[in-house]
Amino acid sequence: MILIRFLIISICILYIIRSLARYLLPFLFESVVNKAQQQYQQQQRNYNEGPKPDGKIRIDHIPQPKKGSVPDSEGEFVDYEEVK
Repeated sequence: MILIRFLIISICILYIIRSLARYLLPFLFESVVNKAQQQYQQQQRNYNEGPKPDGKIRIDHIPQPKKGSVPDSEGEFVDYEEVK
């Protein structure tokens, strides 16, 4: 008797969850897609903000050298001979 009652309650709960998911999931997916579209459009607006003149180079970022790194102009060059 307990097993039959458990099965009936489980089937009812699963049916309710399935019915709710049928209506809620499309709404959730639609909101996710709309948010992604808005982010993409915002990126496009930022990219197309100002027209760049032809033949001009614009530098957005100049990397800073790391502390403790040896510049290319310094260092040792060791002569070597091939031994056969």
